[in-house]
Amino acid sequence: MKQKPLQSFNVARFISEETIGGVILIAATLVALVWANSSFYDTYHYIWHDIIIGVQWGDFNMKGNIHHFINDGLMAVFFFTVGLEIKREIMGGELSTMKKASMPIAAAIGGMVVPACIYALVAINNPEYINGWGIPMATDIAFALGLLAMLGKRVNINLKIFLTALAIADDLGAVMVIAIFYTESIDFNELMTAAFFMTVLIGANYAGVRRTVFYAAVGLLGVWIAFVYSGVHATIAGVLIALTIPARTKISETYYVIRLRRLIHKFDKEPPNENNLLTKNQAHILSDIEELNEKAHTPLQKLEHALHPITTFLILPIFALANAGVHIEGSIMDMLLHPISLGIIGGLVLGKFLGISLLSRLTVKLKLATLPEGVSWNQIYGVSFLAGIGFTMSMFISDLAFADAAFKQIAKVGIIAASLLSATIGMVWLARSK
Repeated sequence: MKQKPLQSFNVARFISEETIGGVILIAATLVALVWANSSFYDTYHYIWHDIIIGVQWGDFNMKGNIHHFINDGLMAVFFFTVGLEIKREIMGGELSTMKKASMPIAAAIGGMVVPACIYALVAINNPEYINGWGIPMATDIAFALGLLAMLGKRVNINLKIFLTALAIADDLGAVMVIAIFYTESIDFNELMTAAFFMTVLIGANYAGVRRTVFYAAVGLLGVWIAFVYSGVHATIAGVLIALTIPARTKISETYYVIRLRRLIHKFDKEPPNENNLLTKNQAHILSDIEELNEKAHTPLQKLEHALHPITTFLILPIFALANAGVHIEGSIMDMLLHPISLGIIGGLVLGKFLGISLLSRLTVKLKLATLPEGVSWNQIYGVSFLAGIGFTMSMFISDLAFADAAFKQIAKVGIIAASLLSATIGMVWLARSK
């Protein structure tokens, strides 16, 4: 039976949404920074940190401030979408074969390990700062692609695809780091509960259950809530639930085409109504076509197409608005020269460039991969700098890495400075590259 369930994913649409989303993300960041350092800072802090929402019923307590619900709730939806992207890329995209995946995966590994090592070297004499080593490991794909789009046709589409695959592999690494290293205490009973509901979802997938509402209900009420109480960050639940979503069509491509042609022919032969309404038979035929389309679609891609604009245009800008508002008190230079900030800047700017460039070169040298068609090494170097824009994920990890509010503030200043520096170097480099 001929099936190509994951070939219809529109890379151009994905990149287009990410680039526009990057512009919105930049705007939200600027608004947050201006707001948090204006005379309205008290309002900024009150909205995100002092307003308590949620429900409580006996021992069940899901109350917290808006900032908490954004980082644990809305970002779980973002990580769910990331999980869908990872599964789709592994099954039928740029990570689906060793030849395709070697260079972006190697680049992602280099772009995570080298920045972490640079941060650790800077903070090695300060044990209270060392927990921030995971902050410079992340790449913000929306920001990076948003800037890349500004170069227009001077940038080959294959370079954008490479950056996208690199960032998705990078996201997978960041998820693993959060799950393994940024979990303080674990309630294994809650994890067993989550494992039970995960087993239900996996079983439903194999049994052919395709209703997304079923996966949403079991995922939210079972897996996500169990993770909230387990101590493992709840966003990890989003990725795990995504991996259980079916990625198979219910009917073959050949059957779909044949059946659709018959239905269209049948609709065309049906005598029209005398008014604007459809005839009873026409309405039935359209219902049959809708049912056929549903069977020909994969739930994974259907969900990803629906959620990607929501995460790109709504969730990430809200996250930026709630998290990028660094209220700067004292000397900005003292913050920038602090070991935490220096480690992050060194990791994101220098570490990302070295890690991605060297590992990319190595995979091609060993003939494990080939340079993307129409892409030069100079352009790979430029993208390596753009990958140093770690904004969203780095901000997220900084909140997990440090308990001290002052350390979080310094880390966010470092992230913003590093991202601006990486963006500037990357854009100038790519503009001058051929």
